[in-house]
Amino acid sequence: MAQQSYKNHIRWYPPHHFIFYPLMMALFVFTVYQAIYDEPDRLLWGFLSAITAVIIWVAFMLRQHYALTLQNRIVIGELRYRYFVVTGQRLESLEEKLTEGQLFALRFAPDEELAALAQKAISENLSSDAIKKSIKNWKADHRRV
Repeated sequence: MAQQSYKNHIRWYPPHHFIFYPLMMALFVFTVYQAIYDEPDRLLWGFLSAITAVIIWVAFMLRQHYALTLQNRIVIGELRYRYFVVTGQRLESLEEKLTEGQLFALRFAPDEELAALAQKAISENLSSDAIKKSIKNWKADHRRV
């Protein structure tokens, strides 16, 4: 497994990204094509195009929503624990000053950078992307969705 960094931390889920969605997009293109060129059944193909688009959208939103909601809870719990172990203080006092995106970006900071980077994120209002770029020794997260 390649060492994780800012440049390669995005994770792909092959059954969805490379099988389901391409097949659904091909079906969508086919139904739109038929809706344009099959005059007698134009209404039927238009309806099937709309249904296909809705299925793609719902599948994407549900997959993302369920997985990311659970992942977000776990990441915050892990981050709270790490912050407490490293500093002896609870992270909850800082959480109201940080956005969820900032908190999620802090998970990539190693223990020795975590507290200082959290303070810097608050004082300089760093974006999540800026936080990630500020990390000197990237702490990989290979278990996320």
